[in-house]
Amino acid sequence: MIGRLPWRSAAADVGFAVAALALAAWSFWPVYQSTAFVTMFVVTIALGSAIAVLGAVFRWPSIVVGGLIVVVYLGTGVQLAIPGEATAGGLLPTPQGFVDLVQGTWSSWKQLVTISVPVGSYQALLVPAFILVLLASVITTTTALRSSLPELAGIPPVVVLVAGIALGSAIASAPLWLVLGLFALLLVWNIRLRLRRRTAAVRTLREQSGLTVETRRERGSTAVLTATGAAVMLAGAAVVGIGATALVPPANDRQVVRTAVEQPFDPRAFPSPLSGFRSYFEPGASSKPMLSVSGLPADRRIRIATLDTYDGVTYSVGSAAATSASGAFARLPYRLDQAGTKGTQTQLTVTVRGYRGPWVPGTGQLEQIQFLGSRGSTLSGAYFYNDVTGTGAVMSALRDGDVYVADSVTPPKLSASQLTKVEPGSDTVPRPAVIPDELQSTLQKYTSGVSGAGAKLAAALQGLATDGYLSHGVGPNEPASRSGHGADRITELLTNVPMLGDQEQYAVTAALMARQLGFPARVVMGFVAPADTGAGPVTFLGADVSAWMEVQTTSGWVTVDPTPPVRPVPPKQPEQPTEISRPQTNVQPPIDDSPQQNEEPPQAQVDNTPQHTPDPVLETLLAVLTAIGWTLLVLALLAAPFLAVIAAKWRRRSLRRSAASAADRIVGGWREFADAAVDHGYDPPPAATRVEFASTIGGTRAAALAKVADRAVFSPFAPTRAEAETVWKAVDELRAQLDRRDTRWKRLLAAVSLRSLGYRGRTRERTNRR
Repeated sequence: MIGRLPWRSAAADVGFAVAALALAAWSFWPVYQSTAFVTMFVVTIALGSAIAVLGAVFRWPSIVVGGLIVVVYLGTGVQLAIPGEATAGGLLPTPQGFVDLVQGTWSSWKQLVTISVPVGSYQALLVPAFILVLLASVITTTTALRSSLPELAGIPPVVVLVAGIALGSAIASAPLWLVLGLFALLLVWNIRLRLRRRTAAVRTLREQSGLTVETRRERGSTAVLTATGAAVMLAGAAVVGIGATALVPPANDRQVVRTAVEQPFDPRAFPSPLSGFRSYFEPGASSKPMLSVSGLPADRRIRIATLDTYDGVTYSVGSAAATSASGAFARLPYRLDQAGTKGTQTQLTVTVRGYRGPWVPGTGQLEQIQFLGSRGSTLSGAYFYNDVTGTGAVMSALRDGDVYVADSVTPPKLSASQLTKVEPGSDTVPRPAVIPDELQSTLQKYTSGVSGAGAKLAAALQGLATDGYLSHGVGPNEPASRSGHGADRITELLTNVPMLGDQEQYAVTAALMARQLGFPARVVMGFVAPADTGAGPVTFLGADVSAWMEVQTTSGWVTVDPTPPVRPVPPKQPEQPTEISRPQTNVQPPIDDSPQQNEEPPQAQVDNTPQHTPDPVLETLLAVLTAIGWTLLVLALLAAPFLAVIAAKWRRRSLRRSAASAADRIVGGWREFADAAVDHGYDPPPAATRVEFASTIGGTRAAALAKVADRAVFSPFAPTRAEAETVWKAVDELRAQLDRRDTRWKRLLAAVSLRSLGYRGRTRERTNRR
């Protein structure tokens, strides 16, 4: 015996417990995705199950089992949950690993939900999963072996599954096969436990009464009915859940713990890097080395930050008005899977020279980054990354001598002519708060007579390249050019003749035009190597700073540089007198009356979305149908268990009435009446005969039915089919009498009662007929 069970039953329960825990623990795979996690949960389940089995065999009290859990946790925690701090080939813990294990018992939970997934075996982030799996394995196996209610053993695996989902990714949900597999396994386990308890009760009754309480066929029928009822309820719940999800899909993004926890790095706490663009061209900074980089991609660019939120004053990283995905930064401890990103593999080796700031220069979509040097471990722990924009940052600013290696996937760079056949992508970026009127009229002028979103974007970029001239306004020989990229500066750029600005203004203008044309677009600030730079490491100077834009097409994000070519700037034309300029400005607007209104660029993703006036009758009808649909779904879900009970009783009645022999039909008729009496609240005496049970119910007809059933079993003469039909008619009449004795509510309760499905007091024919 192990605990309360024989060896064979105990071994089966341990097997079910281990299988359920393995399925539940696999919900953490998207969080870790490493062989260290697989090793941890396999060994931990084995250790926890061994503790529970030993406790059941030697009948240890809970305090001894709890103490053994603590010993196993401290003795194996470093090797399993912090393998990087184990020694002797991973077999022994180090003192620092032991300290990290103890601290990680309470601190690793928050660290896990403020870091990018997967985390691998980074630091002590395996500790939360280790704690959950160890406790769940001990509790599950102990409950299955020692509890009087072993069905409760299914709760810990469900808790582990929910924890894996809650602590997991905000993008990828748990696989459907994992959830359904776990619940199917728990369902089979609970059916087995119920049948085992029923078999024990029937065996006890048979030993007390000396009667054959249940035949082999009835035992099999009970198992089938139980499994069928459970499957019907599970299928009904699944159909209702899937149907509700299909009819009313979730309106918001997936919410898990990491989406509700405040992230430690907020990009809006730092000024936009584009605001300091012009400072790189000041005399003291333009010739100053900023970065030394090797492994540059083909476009010779390195990004400082990607900016996607425009409020009319600055282009910044992330939106402060809403929970923009571009503003959500998380720690990157391990690696990111960029298999779905189109581009070329790039490995940058960057040495910081004069560059300062929290933004970590890089390129494309990051896969993995490794900080080297004396500050390597400090910067690794302070590094945060946003995979939406590909922007990285550290809590403490970079300084001279910092070195890191970054593996990335760099998107392609397209020229204006290559954009003619592209179409806008479907990503969502924050909506610009302000669109200057002059930008709209200039875009209309550039795209007049052009069809297609890509062709219009190419025409707009070509217009900027034709009309625009480049000047930073810093050098003594450069024309005056005001810094900044607010709405007023963009208006000035587009109204002055000649059009004069630098990469800061042209990148913002081009991005806003792309947004007006329906393209998701954002501004990128970084460094561009001079054209005459040869192969090999490149040292970027302050004067190499630049800005460009990225637009998303149906093929992904691509880099587009809208900067006009360097050429002599013509003299500025004198401003027109006020009395002449006023009528000219009144010719273009209003747009609504313009004959070219149909050629307006689509603005569905940017500005005023046309409001569709709803039909009140249709809206009311849809609301009523939705309410009715939800009501029916809820009623179906609530009624499913009761309908399953009614179906099981109907199936039992059909089997009894269609038995092969007349004697079996008569005995089945008696059992049908006895079950109906039990459902109506009659309790037969223990080991009662049919006549004794009939006397409990009362009435001559019940006693006569009991005697007919006894005669069919014990008489040497077989009854006829006509007698069997007479018995079943009597059964129907007796059941009707039972219904008439009760109120309508009690009749309903009797119809869905489970008492007769587990009834033990029915007498059966003896093994040897007398």
